[in-house]
Amino acid sequence: MNGERRKFTLLASIFSLAIGVYWLFRPIKDSIFLSMIGGIHQPKAKMLSIVVVGCFVLLYSKLVDKFERHKLLYGFSLFYAVATACFAFFIWHPTIGMSNVVASPDRYLGWAFYLFVESFGSVMVALFWSFVSDTTTPESAKRGYFMIAIGGQSGGFLCPLIAQQVAKSYGTGIALIIPVIALFVLVGLVYCYMTTVPKKELKGFTGGHKAPLEGKTKPGFFEGIRLVFTKPYLAAIFTIVVFYEIVITILDYHFKMFASEVYIGEDLTNYLFSYALWTNGVALVCLFFGVGSVGRRLGLGKTILLLPILVASAVILLYSHPLLPIAFAIMVSCKGLNYALIQPSKEQLYIPTSKESKYKAKAWIDMFGSRSSKGMGSFINSYRETMPIEVFASVTACLSLGLIGVWIVAALFVGRVHAQAIKEERIVC
Repeated sequence: MNGERRKFTLLASIFSLAIGVYWLFRPIKDSIFLSMIGGIHQPKAKMLSIVVVGCFVLLYSKLVDKFERHKLLYGFSLFYAVATACFAFFIWHPTIGMSNVVASPDRYLGWAFYLFVESFGSVMVALFWSFVSDTTTPESAKRGYFMIAIGGQSGGFLCPLIAQQVAKSYGTGIALIIPVIALFVLVGLVYCYMTTVPKKELKGFTGGHKAPLEGKTKPGFFEGIRLVFTKPYLAAIFTIVVFYEIVITILDYHFKMFASEVYIGEDLTNYLFSYALWTNGVALVCLFFGVGSVGRRLGLGKTILLLPILVASAVILLYSHPLLPIAFAIMVSCKGLNYALIQPSKEQLYIPTSKESKYKAKAWIDMFGSRSSKGMGSFINSYRETMPIEVFASVTACLSLGLIGVWIVAALFVGRVHAQAIKEERIVC
């Protein structure tokens, strides 16, 4: 096995476990919260997650300056493994766990697990992609990023599939043992990556200047904010991420509320596992049938325009047909395209950027920026309590379409700037 193939095989395996754990967590998180707390409180949980993830970003920014990236992957993976084992015990408990389906906002286990999972999705995925982009050139990325995507979608399909069967037979608490094992295996794979991949394969895009894999960067959290709001290229990426998250949070809330009206408890967990399987299964099929080649033929600029067009169509369809099967199909298609094609393409936008942009600005965008936009979407969703459902649907549809219009403009801008930077072999910012 040559060095590059070994590198991307290991990265795909690591990403498979990270995404697999995330997609195993998601159905359980939503099922627990909807069953224990009640769907009407979900927007509050999303908004509260802004504070929690903000604290994680602050910690992450400090740790980036002090530790090598692979050591951060070790540390965060072990933390989430141990914490998951603790949650598994309490969720398995017959009185305070999933067996008790009496919903109450005072059941703090549901709140705690919801926030825990939200932090995992923000921290681990952002940390992984920052690590990859810092050790990959544009030419290598074209050959290997879609291999990583296939790994991610394989894990996103297999982990929920296994967990669904375990949860059916033994309950949700026992199913949470699977991510504990997976996270320990992830640590082993990162160690294998750092010790077996040739050093020449651990070099990223430098724009013609020497830049080591590890090294000091400007301190922290506020440097990331400054970069985002002073560099147009990063501001445009921020716009793409934020507006996608706002609109998809609105669509997701409609979907989860429809689901909670039909299912509850373990039945809801099983239904949401099915949603996870369909989403990742669709993405995996798309990858195997060459959706990556579609992206390469279209070019990065045109590729990142596909998602806002699909989401705009989804908004219109759900507004005209507000039904659970329609919402299910919409979320599967939007998420599937995002994970199969758009996410790997979006990560390539960071390749012609400096180390400060890759770690500080990207961390702020992917963690706090993404989480705050979900909070904004949840703030909009909270008005469902005060509006007639028909009015709420109309308002959210119009607002979503307006945001998508700005999203398209930002996508056009970053596609043009990225292409020019790669052509000229220069760092954008």
